[in-house]
Amino acid sequence: MTLLRHLARTALAAAAVAAGLSAAAAQALPPVPKAIQAAGVLRAGVRCDQPPYGYKDESGNFSGIETDMAIQIAAWAFGAPDKIELTCVTAENRIPQLMGKKVDILLATLGVTPERARVIDFSKPYRWGGSDMLVAKDSPIRKLDDVAGKTVVMLKGSTQAKWFEDNMPKVETLRLNTASDALQALKQGRGDAYTHDAATLVVVAAKDPSLRLVGESFAVTDAAAGLRKNDPEWLAYVDAALARMKAEGLYAKWVDKWVPADLRPFYADAFAKPKPTAR
Repeated sequence: MTLLRHLARTALAAAAVAAGLSAAAAQALPPVPKAIQAAGVLRAGVRCDQPPYGYKDESGNFSGIETDMAIQIAAWAFGAPDKIELTCVTAENRIPQLMGKKVDILLATLGVTPERARVIDFSKPYRWGGSDMLVAKDSPIRKLDDVAGKTVVMLKGSTQAKWFEDNMPKVETLRLNTASDALQALKQGRGDAYTHDAATLVVVAAKDPSLRLVGESFAVTDAAAGLRKNDPEWLAYVDAALARMKAEGLYAKWVDKWVPADLRPFYADAFAKPKPTAR
């Protein structure tokens, strides 16, 4: 993916300044690790096709809640929100991008799983997220078990791909690289359902009357920032920054900024309430 510099004059960066640079309200953060300082910018991997968490708007600007989180960390670490380089990552390549030192942090709809924890470190979770399925409005699929014997579209390397392997191995799967490819496959009839993060699918369903959510949550996981292992100073800094975001009410502000009013309670709960139990 192309590495892009996000400029301070954009509305996104300006909002980050307004949200978090008040010295009077500042919550103390530990020192920025020397390796991060030496880079001169925060190199962050974000999603570019996952509204409202990370996506590009019609003008090609990086947008979304987790994108704002990355910009805010840069603002605190370097004193300016433009000290950031944002890289588009996918479910499949985000961890390789981190391990290959292309980025220093992932804020990329990254679910906490034991398999991933063997490879990378996670920050303390900042939200939870469940999975759901998107189907055609007239589909007979009404619950998760209805996909038995059918084809489910999903992203390579996703939480959903692992969940179906472990829990519904007889379901046929079509694994694609991007959310836009997966949605197109569903609309073309190449799959009977498309599974992904419920928070992403609810936005898609709200915009497209030909589709609907099945409405059965499964594979509920915490979401956290991803970092390379053996860097305790950077982990401590990120944890402190995330705690400050919560203390200053920034998550709620970003939900209001990026989420349509009728969907805000769904997202607000993910940041503010305990993770629910689900299949």
